[in-house]
Amino acid sequence: MTESQPIRLVVLISGAGTTLQNLIDRIGRGQLPAEIVHVVSSRARALGVQRAEQAGLPVTIVEHRKCTPSEFQQRVWEIIQAAAPELVCMAGWLHLLSIPSNYRYRVLNIHPALLPAFGGKGFYGRHVHEAVLAAGVKVSGCTVHFADETYDTGPIILQRCVPVLDEDTPETLAARVFAAECEAYPEAICRVARGRWRLEGRRVVFLENTY
Repeated sequence: MTESQPIRLVVLISGAGTTLQNLIDRIGRGQLPAEIVHVVSSRARALGVQRAEQAGLPVTIVEHRKCTPSEFQQRVWEIIQAAAPELVCMAGWLHLLSIPSNYRYRVLNIHPALLPAFGGKGFYGRHVHEAVLAAGVKVSGCTVHFADETYDTGPIILQRCVPVLDEDTPETLAARVFAAECEAYPEAICRVARGRWRLEGRRVVFLENTY
């Protein structure tokens, strides 16, 4: 990618599409130099499908429950490869993907907690915030990381913290974390797309400090 070219993105969704909508809005306001070239949903009735269609984005549904694991993987990657994105952005995507070698470190995910805490299979959405409150921690936040072959274990790109208040409910905490996500994901996309980073062990080290 050159500085003048938009970053080509494929966005993967399974639910309401609020993260997708944030990316759409940021692009529309000129705050994210990117183009969403395709959206893939694992559920036909996901609200995110409507958001994609309303934005005029090409969207394909690959229903997870109607496919065998191998069929699901194959169909999703056929769509991604045909769209030829620079990055694939999981945005409320609930399924593991086996990542081919040409997309290694090109698939990003955002998680609504500070990994490695409160991550793994079953930790998504409200479940995460309920666990955070039950644990009594004083800080939560969001994590953008590279996706790998297991849930929430890929190298961390960046994190943002938010306070956990004594009066918080899962809903109020979720809203505060989502506000942080809205800033963190676009920043991570830009930083990774620029290519000015390296991997040292499991640490993602940026070669510049500006976004």
